[in-house]
Amino acid sequence: MTPAPRTTASKSSTTPGGTGSAATSRPSARTSAPAGRSWSTYITFYGAGDNDPPGTAIAHPNARHSHAGGTGTFSDPVTLASDRRELPVGTVLYYPSLRKYFVMEDDCVACIGEWAAAKRPHLDLWAGDFSGESFLACQEALTPAGKVAVEVNPPPGREVDTRSLYDGAGRCLSPAS
Repeated sequence: MTPAPRTTASKSSTTPGGTGSAATSRPSARTSAPAGRSWSTYITFYGAGDNDPPGTAIAHPNARHSHAGGTGTFSDPVTLASDRRELPVGTVLYYPSLRKYFVMEDDCVACIGEWAAAKRPHLDLWAGDFSGESFLACQEALTPAGKVAVEVNPPPGREVDTRSLYDGAGRCLSPAS
């Protein structure tokens, strides 16, 4: 849980607008393709234990995923939840600090409320099919304090780390510096 109001993904409503012990991998190739558009947003994390309802169900199953998941590559981005008015379903983004691609395919109750009330950008990123205190601590450790830049509609070929954000044994992926 984050110190700020905690979000959970939810199958409700409706364009745009840490620490750990694991080391990160360093793929050798980087793309020279044109960049997508940079966007500043608040980021939080959710998993099976704080999904609504609990589990891996997503509000917008599609050809890519029938349930929350993904490896973080361009061809298999990780699920993200938000408000469909803020970020259309199917939109792909790249989060440089985690070196992962994400795709909008779930709704987030807090994100929907924040967007409706004040157009506050907020994305809730899928951290895995886990629950429990250690997992919640990982989510909190991964959550940045304030807005961060993400790349909306990025090209393929960005540096990617396909390791899980949480390993189920209490270890949380360290964001890149």
